[in-house]
Amino acid sequence: MAKTDPLITVLKLSKDAEEQASLQLRSAQLELQRRQSQLKALQDYRLDYMKQMEQQQGQQISASYYHQFHQFVRQVDNAIVQQVNTVQEALTQQLHRQNHWQEKQQKRKAVELLLAKKAEAAQLAEQRKEQKMVDEFASQQFYRKSRR
Repeated sequence: MAKTDPLITVLKLSKDAEEQASLQLRSAQLELQRRQSQLKALQDYRLDYMKQMEQQQGQQISASYYHQFHQFVRQVDNAIVQQVNTVQEALTQQLHRQNHWQEKQQKRKAVELLLAKKAEAAQLAEQRKEQKMVDEFASQQFYRKSRR
């Protein structure tokens, strides 16, 4: 029964960890995009609301309407500030996940390199063994011919 190289197990675990990190990165990227879309929607909403007010310039508007308008704009501005913060948090999370994924990828590549070097060393040892057998055979042939 052939003995399984422990590095193969390590490689499998490294690949699994890299895949998991990749999924987490993708999830963080999607969350960042979602939050950025929400921020853009809030900014667009504020802009549209400001345009509506601009269109009413020159018309008579009540003081209470004007006060409500400014109060509403402040609320939208506060929501925008909060959303900017959530976008920043999502960006930080996405960068963290990207670094984590890159670390897992580097570990997998290192294990693959070790396995490749180990296989190369084993192949070289096998070639040396075969060459030694060929040399021994040639030496025995030479010895037999010279004894005749």
